[in-house]
Amino acid sequence: MSPRIAVVGSTNVDLVTYVARMPMPGETLEAPDFHIGCGGKGANQAIAAARLGAKVTLVSKVGDDAFAETSLANFARFGVDTTHVGRVEGVASGVASIFVEPTGENAILIVKGANGRLAPADVDAAAADLAACDLILLQLEVPLETVYHAIEFAAARGVETILNPAPAAALDLDVVGKVTFLTPNRTELALLTGLPVGDADEAAVAARTLVERGVRTVIVTLGSEGALVVDGDGVTRVPPVAVTPVDTTGAGDAFIGAFAHFYAASRDVAAALADAALFAADSVTKRGAQSSYASAEEFAALKATRR
Repeated sequence: MSPRIAVVGSTNVDLVTYVARMPMPGETLEAPDFHIGCGGKGANQAIAAARLGAKVTLVSKVGDDAFAETSLANFARFGVDTTHVGRVEGVASGVASIFVEPTGENAILIVKGANGRLAPADVDAAAADLAACDLILLQLEVPLETVYHAIEFAAARGVETILNPAPAAALDLDVVGKVTFLTPNRTELALLTGLPVGDADEAAVAARTLVERGVRTVIVTLGSEGALVVDGDGVTRVPPVAVTPVDTTGAGDAFIGAFAHFYAASRDVAAALADAALFAADSVTKRGAQSSYASAEEFAALKATRR
């Protein structure tokens, strides 16, 4: 049976420019390529889970522009339930301007647009569908009060949650302590804890303080170094998957969305993380965010080659 996952989060359109190098202040450069794609952390994670076979419900907002039509058509293509994706009149859809270097590294500017209108009332309006899910997935590209409300909603109903605290922000740890999984990167972990995270050992110490505040499991993503899992039983390393990167856009979302699917399907954290690491690594070998995510069949074939 396919796992049921709800995502409360953002929907953007990605405007991706591939550059030979980043421009200096005041400098104009010619860029070799440009691409328009669908993105937003919430949407990316929803698509990743749906591509792998999860039944995904999205709670989000889009504007009243052409970008909204693009996003809604994209969700329909991948089977994401958009019953709770509202349109906001007189407001633009969320947009991300992304600049990608030849190494695959990127720089991103985000305009929240309609995402900034996602309210606690939208969570309540989706209550029946959210309560029926196996897992609720959250990020920080929508108003913080809405994220907190969704955490409290899930905790009150015994629904497990994943909070991807990105983009980095100061958070109320009393509320965050109620999530099942917290998935910061180094920067986000440092901001949350106020502790140094220069290496894996320091990251583990910082993550332990969050476990002590109530978070059941902290998963620290370390990019090309893999990940750390910190819980009441100790610290576990998730080894990286070596690939040659083409475009790292959306790789973190690929990891989180895939982990959500695999964990909700199996409740096996270690196996879900190993599969998520491979799924995310595969995504950076292709251009774009959602366009780089493997289907369930493609991922099964990829796993078969690595046995």
